[in-house]
Order: sequence, then structure tokens, then C-alpha cells
Amino acid sequence: MSETILIVEDEISLQETLAYNLKKEGYTVETVGDGRSALESAWRLKPDLIVLDIMLPEMDGFEVARILRKEMSTAILMLTARDDEIDRVVGLEVGADDYLTKPFSMRELMARVKAQLRRARLLREEMGKSKDSIQPHEKLTFDDLIIDLTRREVTLDGGVVPLKPKEYELLLFLAEHRRQMLSREFILERVWGWDFIGDSRTVDVHVRWLRQKIEKDSAVPVRIVTVRGGGYRFEG
Repeated sequence: MSETILIVEDEISLQETLAYNLKKEGYTVETVGDGRSALESAWRLKPDLIVLDIMLPEMDGFEVARILRKEMSTAILMLTARDDEIDRVVGLEVGADDYLTKPFSMRELMARVKAQLRRARLLREEMGKSKDSIQPHEKLTFDDLIIDLTRREVTLDGGVVPLKPKEYELLLFLAEHRRQMLSREFILERVWGWDFIGDSRTVDVHVRWLRQKIEKDSAVPVRIVTVRGGGYRFEG
């Protein structure tokens, strides 16, 4: 069964070009041209990947991603017409997995699409293995911080910590390597995948968000500490 890709792009010529090339690669493709239709199609289709433009009528791509991230972990590749760092940072903050600046080559788009789909397949396989191997209610406990592997849920002082999928994956990876110094490059490779097209700043951004959610004072972190010239270490 072919993987399904939802294209959300209001520029018809680009929408048709993307759909044509992705279908040629064997993917099942659906296209929409505005934010509200994107939400409806995503909920109905449950696609393997969403290629999401930022500038859309009805509702912009940031808001679409923000809403979808509350309900599904589908990979999101955002498209932006500006080479603006704030677009990239906000895109990552609302839950995008990768971004691409227009104009781009079809070859680069295909590489990123395949990378995201490959990562999604590996994650599904790992989750399947985890379900087979994890005992019911297996948890990692660090005083008042609890990572419930079965529920993929994190609690702090008894309350649920709202984490995006990538934040949860990063926290779990750090916790599984407690008190080990992990370089940004190693974290990027293991959590985002060796074929992720991005840089180590992605790790810094996600660590900062995690600290804001699990540290008593994110400016003076004691759970996720920075190793100068090295990377990060999880103390628990």
C-alpha cells in the first residue's frame, strides 16, 4: 500500500507540479488550497506526510500545524516563501518536522519527503517493537518527573506535561542515557535521523522548550545541563 501525502498549497501551478512529481514516485496524493480544508483532509485521510505552505487563505500554515499537533503526530514539511529564520523557528515551535524555502528544486523536495517518510516508518517499527517488549505501565521515574513509556506521557508533580512528539522523543532519549554527555550531532542523528536536513541548532531549540516545561527555573537548569563545548547531559 502506497504512502499518502497531503499537499496544502494555494498556488495552483506549484500544487499541480508537486502532485505530479509525488504521484510519479508512487505516492497517493491529495491536494487542498486553504487552511480549513487542510484540517478537514488531514483528519479524514490521516496522511503519512503533510507538505504545508505557510501563507494560506482562511488559516495560515502555522495555525494549521499548531492544531494538528494537538491530535496527530503525522510528519509535517513546511514551505516558506521567505528565507527568514523566524519562519523556521516558529515552524519548528508549532510542530513542523522540517522546512523548505521557496524557490526549491524538486530534487531537494523529494529528498526531504523521502527522509521524513523513512523516519516515520522507522518510528512506527520501533513503537511496534516497544509494544511487544515493554511491560505494562513501564515508567522512568526521576523524583517528581515521570516518563510513562506505555502511554507516551510525561508527568511533573502529578500533572501532565504537554509535549510535542519530538520533545517527547528527545526527553526519552536523554533520559535513557542519564548522566552521559551527548553531543548535539549525536542527538540530532539519533532523534531526528541521520538523513535529517538541518543543523544542531534544532537540538538547542528543542532543549530550550523542554527546559521551559520541566525545569523549576529554565534559566538555571538542573535536569538537562549544558556541557560546555560538548553538548547536553540529563541528570534526572
